[in-house]
Amino acid sequence: MKKVCFLLLFVSFQIHAQQILSVKEQAVVIDDILADRFNNLLPDLMDRANLDMWILMSREYNEDPVLKTMLPATWLNARRRTIIVFYRNKHMNTLEKLAVARYNFGDNIISAWDKEQQPNQWERLVEIIEERNPNQIGLNYSTHFNIADGLDKTDYDELMQVLPKPYKSKVVSAEKVAVGWIETRTEREMIIYNQLVDITHDIIAEAFSEKVITAGITTTSDVEWWMRQKVIDLGLQTWFHPTVDVQRSKDDLKGHLYSFSDRPEEQIIVPGDLVHCDFGITYLRLNTDCQELAYVLKPNETVPPQFLIKALKEGNRVQDIFTNNFETGQTGNEILLKSLREAKAEGLKPSIYTHPLGSYGHSSGPTIGMWDSQGGVAGAGDYPLYPNTVYAIELNTTVNIPEWKRDIRVMLEEAGFYGEDGFRYVNGRQTTLLTIPRLKAHKGN
Repeated sequence: MKKVCFLLLFVSFQIHAQQILSVKEQAVVIDDILADRFNNLLPDLMDRANLDMWILMSREYNEDPVLKTMLPATWLNARRRTIIVFYRNKHMNTLEKLAVARYNFGDNIISAWDKEQQPNQWERLVEIIEERNPNQIGLNYSTHFNIADGLDKTDYDELMQVLPKPYKSKVVSAEKVAVGWIETRTEREMIIYNQLVDITHDIIAEAFSEKVITAGITTTSDVEWWMRQKVIDLGLQTWFHPTVDVQRSKDDLKGHLYSFSDRPEEQIIVPGDLVHCDFGITYLRLNTDCQELAYVLKPNETVPPQFLIKALKEGNRVQDIFTNNFETGQTGNEILLKSLREAKAEGLKPSIYTHPLGSYGHSSGPTIGMWDSQGGVAGAGDYPLYPNTVYAIELNTTVNIPEWKRDIRVMLEEAGFYGEDGFRYVNGRQTTLLTIPRLKAHKGN
């Protein structure tokens, strides 16, 4: 079944709709990947965190964000109160996966509770704990990582009421293993990730073309909604509404907030505009996040102006300086400050606000700057870089354009993978401005 599933995944077709698996085929891939993560990834993560028991619990429609990533493909939500127990015996090299629930948790985690024999769910959980006598009991609460803070107060209170006194002192935050589960990508997931980012790039390329944009007529909002509709039409999802904005010679450079929430809702795109988008998709429980740039050609232009080509190269240089500083064990804040210092020493004007990417768009792991926190981010920025993790390499550099009598901001974002062999982009990065419209080779000027 695995061979058939991945054969289906990687067969190449000419249009996006045929590249994307049916819902049924997606379910096979998702469950197969989950089994691999449970059996081959989770034991190492628990060992790294020095945690031998991890308990996750959720009620229907109020899912812990970590537990939600573990749901079988046919489950869209938890059922009733769902309690999952992972018990790692490092000496025996075993990992027990138990569901204290009325139902099997898919094929990967079998129910360990018979309500007819033991009517009380909490008492059954206590029995499982006492039988294994763990050194530590990890629960999902965290000060700095929202995704690892999914345990609600009711479940915590009810557990602590029934938990025997000797075990209460063993309760600890499962932050390290929870973040590790969310941020770490497997070899199979990275093969799939390449396709996700490729689809993302292709949608942007189509959006930033004459197929979608007619200069003088099409608005930025039109392009945003076209991208949103394209995602739906392809059977995909997006985790945020796309944004499109323009920079042009007659406008002054706006503050950073302009790029996030202060843009005009609609601007007509005209020749000479530098157009920018922020766009991502969700597919097979992974997410992309990408920002690219296009130039709208003026009459008689066949290439973007040299000053914009040069500006993009400055943005690429900031990317290079930044990703060259990725090193296992370095914290997000250490990578940020070193990169900013080196870029500024070269005369660049950088701003770095990179975030982990994967199971969620704004995922867990080392935060490497925020647009409004260029001196470092307390807590999440102090988390170290681990291999086999993916990041949205999100940053910008401010460039003065004498021809426009203003500064512009070159905003870029690409998915990047950090592994045992160092850093690489998942599916390349933008090094050339897209042009609107595309040149037709058979036509003269």
